[in-house]
Amino acid sequence: MHVLAAFDKFKDSMSAQTACEVALSAAAKALSEPIELSHAPLTDGGEGFCNILSRAAAGKMEAHTVSGPLGETVEAPIGWIRLEDLSSAAQALLGKSRGRLAIIEMASVAGLEQVPKAKRNPKNCSSYGVGELIKIASCEGASAILLGIGGSATSDLGMGALEALGLRFGKGSRSTPAQWAEIQSITGKIELEYPPILIACDVDNPLLGKKGAAYVYGPQKGLPDQELATFDLQAARLASMICNYFNQAQALKDCPGSGAAGGIGFGLKAALNAKFIAGFELVYTWLDLGEKVAKADLILTGEGKFDSSSLSGKGPYALASAAHAANKPCILLAGKVVASAAQQLSDRFPLCRSYSITPEDCPLPKALAQAPENLYNATMRALLDRDR
Repeated sequence: MHVLAAFDKFKDSMSAQTACEVALSAAAKALSEPIELSHAPLTDGGEGFCNILSRAAAGKMEAHTVSGPLGETVEAPIGWIRLEDLSSAAQALLGKSRGRLAIIEMASVAGLEQVPKAKRNPKNCSSYGVGELIKIASCEGASAILLGIGGSATSDLGMGALEALGLRFGKGSRSTPAQWAEIQSITGKIELEYPPILIACDVDNPLLGKKGAAYVYGPQKGLPDQELATFDLQAARLASMICNYFNQAQALKDCPGSGAAGGIGFGLKAALNAKFIAGFELVYTWLDLGEKVAKADLILTGEGKFDSSSLSGKGPYALASAAHAANKPCILLAGKVVASAAQQLSDRFPLCRSYSITPEDCPLPKALAQAPENLYNATMRALLDRDR
């Protein structure tokens, strides 16, 4: 029997890699028949993006000292892989088949988890370190740069990254949205020639308005509700200045995905003609998940919370869908499973069962601390129950 574990991260408690290892450990004990175990950690472009993709392609990781979201010094990786080592399908999605691909993970350099909860506010956070990594990758000979933008702390339109590449906004050398009202000019230029920048993104929000970066993602990054309207107005003014500076149409602000990760895609698209590519489609193809599901007899998957937003066709839901198409049983385990989402899952995919790993009435801090143990126990129960 071949068991495949393909988990996404459990936010604030377990990495995708750890979740896969815990689930397979339980499977090895629960199943008496001879089994083959394999795993494929998932990523949504946030934490783990660089490591997961680099390891899957037999690449290497290099650590670099750059600026963190609050201006502090952080160590952040760049993953390097040979494009020739990827499948033709992955090469087609990237639009490149030869050379060196640099992989950058925004969460490692401008990530929300890097900011203490008491200090979280995108007005004070910068994407400067992302620009530093882009510059390093280019100087080290990248043929293309793949940027994962999940889990960001920033909402600075990518202005911090552009400052690292040579621009200057107003009179300061480094700015954050807290200084936006004072900025009346853009100077400087991007000196280097940069390779194609590909942004892995599954978000289609525009930059501005009720569905834009500030209103949709600002609150979860620490922006007070009463400041959303003013923040959005200032963002609109700065975005117009950026479009004018780079002779871009103002419609760039409405481009699907321009509101992701606080607008960094907007800034990089305006300045360097960066392109958005479907994030999970790339990950699914890169990891060859379709083939892995076809070879498995049982699929284990899951994430921190399975709710209505999980039914979008990405992550663990995509694994359940692939298992259904291949007529394979699937077990989905999550820290919390919302009943309505679980019902929709079982209605669509009768061979998929879902389980909450958290004991009833368990306080959240305890649930997070004990997540590996809870996942192990829940996986054991699910496997022992599967034939009942």
